[in-house]
Amino acid sequence: MISVVILARNAARPLAATLRPLIPPAVDGIVRQVIVVDGRSCDSTAKVADDAGAEIVECAGDRGAQLADGAARARFPWLLFIDAGTVLEDGWEQIATTFMRRVDCGERAVAAGAFTLRLDDTGIAPRLIEQLVQLRCKIWRRPYGDQGLLIPRKLFDAVGGYKNLPMMEDIDLARRLGRSRLVMLDATAVISAEHYKQDGYLLRSTRNQLCQALYGAGFPMRLITRLYGKMEMAP
Repeated sequence: MISVVILARNAARPLAATLRPLIPPAVDGIVRQVIVVDGRSCDSTAKVADDAGAEIVECAGDRGAQLADGAARARFPWLLFIDAGTVLEDGWEQIATTFMRRVDCGERAVAAGAFTLRLDDTGIAPRLIEQLVQLRCKIWRRPYGDQGLLIPRKLFDAVGGYKNLPMMEDIDLARRLGRSRLVMLDATAVISAEHYKQDGYLLRSTRNQLCQALYGAGFPMRLITRLYGKMEMAP
């Protein structure tokens, strides 16, 4: 049984798309709780969440704090963290259920699972980004938060959960899990390519990789955050 934690801010339209694939597994009793952590939205995000029967948590802190706040309210033994705008493709629940059953029955070691990323855009650039993400996940097991993370509550607590970080909270948690405790599931998470199209595929990908490299090298988070912000505002 899964508690879903969705991070949302001014995301009424993408939130509706994210909630839709959760309906069939909710009917089947697989998804038992949906928590929308609302970063003080100015649009109808809270109304969309309420109309869908989700629990709403308001939290204006950093991403790591918001995710931790949502996790603290989760009541079921498996947690699924996704961003508003991430859409899990049909059939994800069957793959997730098989994975959870194997972990719960001891058929495989306790581990978390992340989804395979796909961008909702056509052309060579998005396909190249997807391949690079798959390569990174295969070698280093470093999925980003928008790929979703399915994790047993006991493992989440054992590694210390999400830290209070303004960014890189997903990479931080993945590093503490390690390669042996993070599995790439054979199910797809479709995310919006809007930011890539706005910033340019090359620039956004380069910026992400640079920030990840600086974090891995031990640079202070305040410096990485400042650099990320400057690069985001660059023409």
